Amino acid sequence: MTRYLVLTMRNPEFQHTDLDAHYAYLQSLRERNVIDMAGPFSDRSGGAYLLRVASFAEAKEIAFKDPLHLTGSSTVKVAEWSDA
Repeated sequence: MTRYLVLTMRNPEFQHTDLDAHYAYLQSLRERNVIDMAGPFSDRSGGAYLLRVASFAEAKEIAFKDPLHLTGSSTVKVAEWSDA
């Protein structure tokens, strides 16, 4: 499995009420064992999580189902993680 970094950067339209759904989504990823780690940035501008999945397409599919993305609260970006 390859790792993919998902960045969730808050938009001006960010709604704190979307965080509960986001945290529940991350918990569902933990239960599926596809997430290595996750957390917010200390400046509260967003956060990141590290996925362990088979392909970039799968990582994007997961990331773009994040409630923060679906509601427009955050911009989501995905990049392949290199252990090198």
